[in-house]
Amino acid sequence: MTSPKTPRDPVTDHMLTAKNAALLIIDFQPVQVGSIASMNKRLLVANVVAVARTAKLYGMPVVLSTVNVATGINQPMIRPITDVLGDKGIVDRTSINAWEDDDFVAAVNATGRKKLVMVALWTEVCLVFPALDALKEGFEVYVVVDAVGGTSEEAHRAGLQRIVQAGGIPVSWIQLACELQRDWNRQGTTQGFAEIVFAEVGH
Repeated sequence: MTSPKTPRDPVTDHMLTAKNAALLIIDFQPVQVGSIASMNKRLLVANVVAVARTAKLYGMPVVLSTVNVATGINQPMIRPITDVLGDKGIVDRTSINAWEDDDFVAAVNATGRKKLVMVALWTEVCLVFPALDALKEGFEVYVVVDAVGGTSEEAHRAGLQRIVQAGGIPVSWIQLACELQRDWNRQGTTQGFAEIVFAEVGH
């Protein structure tokens, strides 16, 4: 077995690390989940929970946001996510575009990260709009394509295309987990990494 190369600086690495990226989870609420038609809803929830568990394992900063909970129009973020990450500090908004909410943008800036890993419902609206604004402001945006969903396959696909055309980068949740782990010799997270990845692969 060969020895690994000297680890890269996790802050300046051009790839995603827990030290240079933040996770944004936007509008995973019951109504939005229930309206998804671009993929199986159970798989969608399982995948976004895997993303949440991955972020928690590696200590990646997370910004959670909901829409219209305080107004009573909508319900809180789904429990499978808050069971992993807690429900404190969730930014609730009335704006459809999270980036048009000052508290949300302040929370993103407070992470100090320029690489943003984003999941949101719906793909064509609540993911596209803040992704485009973040890109415009100089952030790098990575969208987890199998942990987001749209109101139709066409809407989902068009939303992803619009983000990519603007410079966003598509990733899968498995790719994200492997990119953060990077080396099986990083024993502090190896067990948790394996539990997350192999619990879902093949299901």
